[in-house]
Amino acid sequence: MSKNLSVSLRTGVTLCLLVMVGCAGLGKTLEVPRVSLADVKLQEMKGMENVVRIELRVFNTNDIPLRVKGIDCELAMNGKRLATGVSRVDQEIPAYDTALIPLTLYSSVVDLFRGVISLPEKDKVIFSLTGKLRIEGDAWMPSAIPFSAENELSLEGLMNNVK
Repeated sequence: MSKNLSVSLRTGVTLCLLVMVGCAGLGKTLEVPRVSLADVKLQEMKGMENVVRIELRVFNTNDIPLRVKGIDCELAMNGKRLATGVSRVDQEIPAYDTALIPLTLYSSVVDLFRGVISLPEKDKVIFSLTGKLRIEGDAWMPSAIPFSAENELSLEGLMNNVK
């Protein structure tokens, strides 16, 4: 009986190790997609609210496609919140590819004023973007992937192009 117990125990441990090694090979590590601000347009000014249309460039650096179902983000200018938004999206980004995702953000007049009031003191504008991509996935894939990005714009260069 002792010999059977020893054989059973060894067999059980061996099976457990094989299952753990096999499962470790099944899991994939999902890299956080890179996101950058491709375009910003003030679409509408009304009452106490402004509507800002942005386009995000999303870089899928994974070896699997990502199906984006939604996105929410916040846009800041020089560290001050400028606008926030959420949008339903139905777009697949192929593996090792990019896509432009349009998004409408909303800003209060107060937030816009806070961002613009300090511009004469600055020689550059820093736009930062934070948010989450909501993706469709299976059990091993997260449903929300956080992202952040930062873009810098020289006001001097911008003024020279306007003249």
